[in-house]
This record gives sequence, structure tokens and C-alpha cells, in this order.
Amino acid sequence: LFSGSCGSRNVFFGVAPQKGLCVTAAGTVVHGKLEGGKRVVKGMRSFEEIPHTGRNGWLNLLKFWRENRFQQLHKHMERTFNTLGPIYREKLGTLSSVNIMLPSDVSELFKSEGLLPRRMTLQPWAIHREIRNHSKGIFLKNGEEWRADRLQLNKEVMMSAAVKRFLPLLDEVAKDFCQMLQTRMEKEGRGEKGKCVLTIDPSPDLFRFALEASCHVLYGERIGLFSSSPSLESQKFIWAVERMLTTTPPLLYLPPRLLLRMGAPLWTQHATAWDHIFSHAEARIQRGYQRLSTSLGRASPAGTAGGQYTGVLGQLMEKGQLSLDLIKANITELMAGGVDTTAVPLQFALFELGRNPEVQESVRQQVRASWAQAGGDPYKALQGAPLLKGTIKEVLRLYPVGITVQRYPVRDIVLQNYHIPAGTLVQACIYPMGRSEKVFEDPLRFDPSRWSREEGQRVEAAGFRSLAFGFGARQCVGRRIAENEMQLLLMHILLSFHLSVPSSEDLNTTVTLILQPETPPRITLSKL
Repeated sequence: LFSGSCGSRNVFFGVAPQKGLCVTAAGTVVHGKLEGGKRVVKGMRSFEEIPHTGRNGWLNLLKFWRENRFQQLHKHMERTFNTLGPIYREKLGTLSSVNIMLPSDVSELFKSEGLLPRRMTLQPWAIHREIRNHSKGIFLKNGEEWRADRLQLNKEVMMSAAVKRFLPLLDEVAKDFCQMLQTRMEKEGRGEKGKCVLTIDPSPDLFRFALEASCHVLYGERIGLFSSSPSLESQKFIWAVERMLTTTPPLLYLPPRLLLRMGAPLWTQHATAWDHIFSHAEARIQRGYQRLSTSLGRASPAGTAGGQYTGVLGQLMEKGQLSLDLIKANITELMAGGVDTTAVPLQFALFELGRNPEVQESVRQQVRASWAQAGGDPYKALQGAPLLKGTIKEVLRLYPVGITVQRYPVRDIVLQNYHIPAGTLVQACIYPMGRSEKVFEDPLRFDPSRWSREEGQRVEAAGFRSLAFGFGARQCVGRRIAENEMQLLLMHILLSFHLSVPSSEDLNTTVTLILQPETPPRITLSKL
């Protein structure tokens, strides 16, 4: 992946190589020297010389609010790269960062992340935990404490053995979702029986699907969101997650403790949303704990009760490697982070498949063949349908859930021939990367097969072109749940329905803490 040839990576991405800079796979400087432990490269430019959007962070922040740039941060980044080039500095309020977008630069960043990678801490979330005396989950931890907890969680949510345990639960929810759509089509669809079509805004249903699927995997229980009258409590939870996501970005650039002392409405809304998320999760965790306690007397394999898989919560409780407080903290974070982050990409996926009928049909044909050969085994069915995985990667290339991935390098590095000191917040901006002609051929074309083609050829810094779930030891801990949840739902939808869209115009998008459509796309379903 990491070539030692001078300038070749930058030429590949359409950027002229900087004379005198050549970094090998080990990160040593060929045309340079070390002075005082720092890397010195002939012709290297200083940190201060990196192009920037303005030196006064508070004026920049004021401009952001006046021009409503928080909601269009992804477009702001794209425009800024087009204006200033592939690297720039930005200061907003109290937050300073260096922003990059080329995979070759991202590879250098991740090579310098160290054994204990750090990404930007969401201070509003951390302060909420502190003032409410809640333990922090791995999302908010760093250092050895983070690593110890992460290794325990990986066993239950990332390893292939764990995936095989929870896949049937996700498959069950996906099938039930499609059955719910079939029933709705029979009641509300237009046209003759057997040829009904149904046009819907799928977003409320997809949010319910994501919460139902998450709870089934985390707690080992169904919560009944596909009934004709889903619980008000679950609807409130979805609302609380959306409110938490909406209020987070503005709080990142202001001193949260000052807002707390002032009783600012923005902080109050944020804290209230988190309080509701925690109380909802606490109730479900208590029920899971009681169920598990009553089943412990039965002889059963680890992670099961009476022969039944008890979900991630049951696995963690039975193994006893994490305290109950840490289990609660991490389960709550997984639950809060597992609704919008899968429901929203599924909206984009249905839209793109609907407006690209040829792509839709090629994915469907592969899914049909794989499903027939798998004999009902969801794991085998997904293994035989690489275009399905490519569909998710393509959706997340064009519409990444989080628009940046951040790291603080543990040593000085050189990016675009600029010196970046250790400890600098560096953001890999994945929305502009995914839509750049310097990185992807015909970037605005929705083409899931591009990922299959890449596997058979050497593509420069290929591992850093798909970063929607992050990278390495600090990648999204819920990645395997989310990927399989989305793939299984799309698989069953494609086996049951043909998708089309009333309008194929590009979707306008906005950023809360995640990227989402300004208006959810309408989707037309017809029975196959």
C-alpha cells in the first residue's frame, strides 16, 4: 500500500509532487535529515504556511452562524479544498484543525496514530457524563483505559464468531420489515391485486427498523416496533437521538461548561436529550439483567440463556470482564449510535437503487442466486453477494454518515510538504474525498461494482478511500452490526420489491452531527 517511490502518490491523484520530499514505507526521510528528533525535509514548509480560512477563530465562528454553514459543513469543506488545495487549516471558536482529503495523505496520518489512537473528543457528551455521574464508554475514552474496554467489546461485536451469532437476529428483523411492507402494500397500495404499487417516505419505518434491529442484537429481545401502534416510548427515544445529534455540532465550538453555568437553552436541550436516551437504555438493560438472572441456573453455553442467544448485553454480563457501569455506558452508546447511522444511509441506498434501475437489477440477480445457494443461511447469502457490500460502500462514499475521521498524530509528520506537529488535530474529510475526480473515476456515478474491480487491481492508497467506519483499532465499534444490518435489509427488499423514485433529481443534504437528506426521498415499491 505504501510506495517508497518519490512523488508517485501525488501524481496519481493529480497533484504535482513536492521536490525534495520522499517518504518510505517506514516513514523515514530519504532526502532530508533528523534534527532534535524532528523530521526536517529539504524545502519543507512550516505549519504556519498551510493555507487557512482565517486566523481569528471567533470571527470564523460568527461567519459560520450567520451563513448557516454548520448545516452545510460538507459543502463548505468541498468548496474550500477546491479553492485552497488538498490541505488547509481552519479555526472555529476554540477548535483548530488541519483538514486533508487525499488518500495518500490519509495513509500518512494513520501511520502516525500510534498504539492508542486518539480522535476528537465530543466534549458536550463527555461533560454530560461527568455532571450526571455516568461512566464513559469507549467512544469517549482514550489511552490504556480505552484499549482494555475496546478489546472486550471487540469479542462480542467485531469478531467473525460474534457476527455469526447475531446475524440470524438481524435477518429475522429484516424479514419482518419486508412482511410489514407487504401488508401495508395490500392495504394502501394502488393498482390491481398482485400488481400493487406503494409510494412512501420510508424514513419513519427505517428508523423503527434500525431501533428494532439494534435492540434485538444488544438485548436479545424484540420490542415490537412493527406493530400497528409502536410504543410512544420508542418514538421518544428516536426523537431524543435526533435532538442530541442536532445540538452537538454548535456545542463543539463553544466552552460547554460556560454554557452549563449560564443555563443556555442549547445546552439544556442537549442534556435533556441525553437524559432521555440514558433512561430508555437503563430500563432495557434492567429488563435484560433480570431475564439473564432468572436463566443463569440452566446449563447453557456462554452467552446463551436456556440455549437462547442473549445478545451483546448477555454476553458481556456472563463473561464479567467489564463492570456493570461500563457495560451500561457502552450499551447506551451503541444504542444511541445505532439508529440514525443506519436508518439514514438506508434512505440514500433505496433512493440510489431506485434511480439506477440497471444497477438495481444487477444487484438483485446476484442476491437471488446467492440466496438460493445459501439455503436460508444469511451468512452464506451475504458472502455470495459482493455487489451488496459494494452498494453499501458506494452509498457511504457519496453520503458518509460522519463527514470526517480525526486523529492526533503521535509524532511530527509531513503532509503535502507541510510540517504537522505531533498532537495536531488532523481531519480526513471523507465527503469531499468521495466526490473528487482526483480520487475516483466518474465520482458522481453510483457504481457498486467499482469496489469489486478495485480488489483485482492495485490502487494507490486503496485502503484509505473507504473510511465511513473509520480505520484501524479506533474504527466504529458497531461496524459489523451496521454493515450486516443494512446489507440484510437491502437483500430482503430486493428479493421482494422493485424500487423506483418519483423524482430522480439529486438530493439536497444537510449536516447535524451526521449527513442526511434535507427532505427524505420518496420511494415507490412494486411487488416482483
